[in-house]
Amino acid sequence: MNPPRAAAGTSWLAVHAEWTKLRTAPGTVWLLLAAAAATVAVGAAAATTTCPAADCGIDPAKVSLTGIQLGQAVIAVLAVLAIGAEYGTGMVQTTFTAMPRRAGVLAAKAAVLTAAVTVTGAVAALGSLLAGRFILPGRGAPPLSLVDGPVLRAGAGSVLYLALIALLSLGVGTAARNPATAIGVVLGLLYVLPVITEAVSDPDLQRHLQQLAPMTAGLAVVATTGLDRPPIGPWAGLGVLAGWAAAALVVGGLLLRLRDA
Repeated sequence: MNPPRAAAGTSWLAVHAEWTKLRTAPGTVWLLLAAAAATVAVGAAAATTTCPAADCGIDPAKVSLTGIQLGQAVIAVLAVLAIGAEYGTGMVQTTFTAMPRRAGVLAAKAAVLTAAVTVTGAVAALGSLLAGRFILPGRGAPPLSLVDGPVLRAGAGSVLYLALIALLSLGVGTAARNPATAIGVVLGLLYVLPVITEAVSDPDLQRHLQQLAPMTAGLAVVATTGLDRPPIGPWAGLGVLAGWAAAALVVGGLLLRLRDA
């Protein structure tokens, strides 16, 4: 067997092993279902907002996808546990004995996690937009068309957003090892940082912080109206979140190689 083919075979075995661990881990399916259900439920609840006029100025797609802000917390927990649970049980030593290439193990975890979250995110985004399509017109809001370019971008962007949140959480979980610590760090970045940003009195500094905060910047992708008002554009904001995820994975990967299991 030549080296390239051997490497490909090893990579496939790592992906298969990580997929088996993810789908058989206690709670994985329930966490994915909870993420989708929470996203749709909160989006449907937000869609009940009453509009006093035919055009009340709300963004129908953004309102429908409000549940992403809750669903991401469940995704973050799932992603942290994908690596943190192995450290907690000591199974990580068995993993690295079977697959000595630690970077390959992390890449396999990232690939499997991304696939699972992408499917879940697609279900959640579609369910949220369908809920908004049926609920919002009855509340006096403008109709929501699922074939409009901006709406499609918001839906697809939401799926990418959740996948990037998963990768960010996986990187933090790899670096921290302890699930509770990692979850605290991720949730702090997502929910506490925007609160701190809002407390800043300098408008220019506040705007820059909003452009750098992972949730504030990343969720710019769900906006379909008033795109000149947010501190950052839809795809640029998603790019900021991608930078956070990449940095977390790089730091986590380096620490994974330098430290003992």
